[in-house]
Amino acid sequence: MIDEDGQQVGVMKTPDALTLAQEKDLDLVEVAPEARPPVTRILDYSKYKYEQAQKVKQARKHQQQITVREIKFRPKIAEHDYDTKKHHVERFLRHKDKVKITIMFRGREVTHPERGTAILDRLAEELQELGVVEQRPMQEGRNMTMMMAPSKAVLAGRVDADAAADEGGSPTPPPEVADEANPEAAELGQTVPPPAEAPSGEAASAA
Repeated sequence: MIDEDGQQVGVMKTPDALTLAQEKDLDLVEVAPEARPPVTRILDYSKYKYEQAQKVKQARKHQQQITVREIKFRPKIAEHDYDTKKHHVERFLRHKDKVKITIMFRGREVTHPERGTAILDRLAEELQELGVVEQRPMQEGRNMTMMMAPSKAVLAGRVDADAAADEGGSPTPPPEVADEANPEAAELGQTVPPPAEAPSGEAASAA
């Protein structure tokens, strides 16, 4: 048994330990029931519970919640689409999210994995100030994946998260993040333009 000052009292019978705790107007709490013999302590149980709750609260406050995002590329991606998707990866890293980058192969494209590796290596090099490669490019069936995590500079707050805002760009989230179940929409990353309006009757007749 341990007394209220944290001093070892020694092995005592349970009735004697209870009597000693009651004499001090305190509680007898079993703090290590798996020990042989079990370890008990004399303390103010209400205060003890409060202190434990505060410790848990502080621990949660210091924990950093990491979200894993995913961006999908095609091995024959156009330069404009590459820049757009790279910007999304950059934005996620600036906001301290991890990013899983996936290269999706189709048909005979899977026989040229070096194209996917080249895209992932280029992306890692261009974003090395914002992110670090946590998992090197790895082939998984028809997909090749790489995981990037925020760099120490981003986690320390030395990189302004507001700089991730696209200059004049659209705030709409990328379709590959919003709808992973639709790979077609995810890999295109583009919107379908509205159909052109039919010419008016007057214009048609004039032609």
